[in-house]
Amino acid sequence: MSNSTQKRQHFLKPRRTTSTTATETSTATTTPTTDTTVGAAAAATTYPSSVWVPTPGTSFQIQFSGTLNTSINAKMYDIDASDTSATAIASLKAKGIKVICYFSAGSYEDWREDAASFPASVLGNTLDGWPDERWLDIRQLTVLRSIMGKRMDMAASKGCDGVDPDNVDSYTNDTGFPLTAQDQLDYNKMIAQEAHNRNLSVGLKNDIEQVKVLAPYFDFAINEECFDYNECGVYTAFTGLNKAVFGIEYSLAPTTFCPKANAANMDFLKKRLSLDAYRVSCR
Repeated sequence: MSNSTQKRQHFLKPRRTTSTTATETSTATTTPTTDTTVGAAAAATTYPSSVWVPTPGTSFQIQFSGTLNTSINAKMYDIDASDTSATAIASLKAKGIKVICYFSAGSYEDWREDAASFPASVLGNTLDGWPDERWLDIRQLTVLRSIMGKRMDMAASKGCDGVDPDNVDSYTNDTGFPLTAQDQLDYNKMIAQEAHNRNLSVGLKNDIEQVKVLAPYFDFAINEECFDYNECGVYTAFTGLNKAVFGIEYSLAPTTFCPKANAANMDFLKKRLSLDAYRVSCR
């Protein structure tokens, strides 16, 4: 078992702590080196014709722990970018399966092989429930674009068709930095552009409040527990563009959320928190 699966048993993150920014509760004193040009550049996100844009009705599997089960009949697999070998990815692709590779775009994880690449100035508060992870100062776009770009380079070199960047709603959490909604929009658009620069598809993970604005920049969405939290309605922004919404529920029974997911043309699974091979698909 890899270090990351020992430390991270699932990718569920803290729910939003506030509907506003964290400015009033900021504890960080670092003055960031803010790149004021990247936000504008990111607004011109382009979509190479080679980028995979999954449509509603695309079956999927997500697995981050245990021995990878490659026998599931699904059109897309979401797996960890660092922990999964190029050989395993190639075996999935040989079956015609699209492979999406997970990495954390909004947090520092002390066990990752590139942990030393993060300067102290970008490290904020510890994530609630994840003592070995810290929020990042996403205003430092130039620094983080380089680090995240290298992570996406690794994903591309392994043969991943796209990426699943996590923790891209940090402005709604207690990061230790006075992050604003605009800071998050600039950062998320930058991540999308960098993925597209590498011919990688890119998904928007959660970030419920900004789904409608960001849907044009991302190729699909990934959500955790929007039925449990009554937040799924915003995803018409993706399905209305004929882009897939891949969802996971941990607590609700499939009989509770599957009819709603199917009616909304979203693709949902029942998963365990460990995100092992177990899955119950809604369709």
